[in-house]
Amino acid sequence: MDCYRITEPDDLGVRVITYPALSEYDGELCHAFSTRFGGVSDGYCSSMNLGFNRGDDPANVRENYRRIFRNLAIPEGSAVFTKQTHTVNVMRVTASDRGIGIEREIPYDDIDGLVTNECNVALTVFTADCVPVYLYDPKARAIGLCHAGWRGTVGGIAKETVLLMQKEFSCDPADIVAVIGPSIGPECFEVGEEVAVVFDEAYGGAATIRKEGCKPHVNLWEANRLTLLSAGLKAENISVSGFCTMCRPEITFSHRATGGKRGSNAAFLMMRPKT
Repeated sequence: MDCYRITEPDDLGVRVITYPALSEYDGELCHAFSTRFGGVSDGYCSSMNLGFNRGDDPANVRENYRRIFRNLAIPEGSAVFTKQTHTVNVMRVTASDRGIGIEREIPYDDIDGLVTNECNVALTVFTADCVPVYLYDPKARAIGLCHAGWRGTVGGIAKETVLLMQKEFSCDPADIVAVIGPSIGPECFEVGEEVAVVFDEAYGGAATIRKEGCKPHVNLWEANRLTLLSAGLKAENISVSGFCTMCRPEITFSHRATGGKRGSNAAFLMMRPKT
């Protein structure tokens, strides 16, 4: 069953993807995955491109952030960006890091995941077929968000994010609610045999699809679900969005569907102060 919702457009046309598993915490949590709607970019970045590294006019990208933050009621200047290089490196960020990526340069390298226990710190990761993994511990009041390409997935970045939440915030994995967000789906993610073998070894064949006469496919959703289970999360607390970015490139950017001529989607996760 698909576990996502595409919101109705606001007055500027902005629409985002949300998840029922996290929407039940709306009073204390903000979460979203961007769509292509409601931005000002054009060409292959049309229209809600959120990547400064896609050849787009930086002024367009900043306006896109202004629009999507308005839609989500995220305070301007609160975002903290990753610096993604398909690693399994995760770091803790605080209110002092707000604005990194938009208002000031990113001072670190090789960071594909972020965690925090502070409010109004909008964790931000970028994808265009890779998997965003959202994590929220409502008891410890802590969040984590990571970018899991196939290398990060098989390397266990989702588990590394959980481990850092345990270390920094004393989270119990059994309390963590997780969502495996929009990405390339198992029917579309065709890989070479050398990649399939890596997933066979890591997941015992449970995340690899082999059909006679066809190249192997990898199920990144199932691989990340199994990784989260191995980190101690409860199966009932893990939700898979079921949204394939490659199948619906008119809604979200897809690297494979466009041969790399595309903008960037962004995943956001932020805690709000409890009222």
